[in-house]
Amino acid sequence: MGKSLKDIAEALKVSKTTVSWVLSGRGDEQKISSATQKKIIDYAKQVKYRPNYLAKSLSSGKTKTIGLVVPFIGDTFYAQVAMEVELVAEQLGYTVTFCSSESNPVRENNIIQMLRSKNIDGLIIAPTNYAKGELENLIQEKYPFVLIDRFFPELDTNYIIIDNIGCSYNLVNKLINEGRKKIAIITTASALFTMSLRYEGYKTALIEHDCFISPHLYGEVSRNEYELDIIRVLDTIFEAVPDVDGFYFTTHYLGMEGLRYFYKRNIDVSKIGLACLHSTPSFELLAPNMHIAYLPIKEIGRESVRVLIEKLETTDNEDEKVKLVLPVCD
Repeated sequence: MGKSLKDIAEALKVSKTTVSWVLSGRGDEQKISSATQKKIIDYAKQVKYRPNYLAKSLSSGKTKTIGLVVPFIGDTFYAQVAMEVELVAEQLGYTVTFCSSESNPVRENNIIQMLRSKNIDGLIIAPTNYAKGELENLIQEKYPFVLIDRFFPELDTNYIIIDNIGCSYNLVNKLINEGRKKIAIITTASALFTMSLRYEGYKTALIEHDCFISPHLYGEVSRNEYELDIIRVLDTIFEAVPDVDGFYFTTHYLGMEGLRYFYKRNIDVSKIGLACLHSTPSFELLAPNMHIAYLPIKEIGRESVRVLIEKLETTDNEDEKVKLVLPVCD
């Protein structure tokens, strides 16, 4: 069994409080001599002392742990966000528990409740479009959380999102400036407010340039079966509008499957205008002329941790919400 603070104190004939202060980095603050601090630290290393985090959390009421809940942890976007969240949290003295909701609202609610039962200090959540009820409970109970990527405009919450309208508008404008006239949008989960904003940016660009607008150029793909469903969607678009000359994919995994479709159908991608919000490494090889909006992944991860921990560690303006809309590079 590992040594406890009490064991170290008895061995060195100092108080348990003194040992606790030194090992928590508060020796100088408590005016403990350098010699005593060195003696305690050296002995703790010698006996391979490990902190009792459960005891610390019981005494402080904090676990120094935050939760990250995303729809698909294997998705390249969320995986990269998770890496940044973990890196920044660790620098600030926190650990991270990762969970994937699989875009299932029941699973998501269960995860949130489970994390709270484990006394996780706060949450960073990329919610499903049906998570509003559980989020309302968190708001009512003043439980600290930050939304990323997705949000609900009717809920007063902390959130970190991108400029969905602006980046979509800019991407479609680039296709129009190439001379594309019949541009399709391939999207998913229209019930998500962020996806409706991306459609708004697409439509605004078309209207401003008097481009062809048709429901036949709108393709919505099921998120859970997107690899198969996108085939149906693209077949339908080509049947209805054979001279479609541009495609805007509202997210990277749709862009990837769209390229797979074009290659399987022997469609020359160099003759079609392509644009996608977010990228994968293969785009540069498979579609070098594709217009891409690069998401500020590091900023999303970094800011979500900063905002959450700021809420955890200060009581000033705790009711004031942070609402960040980050620009997108293209």
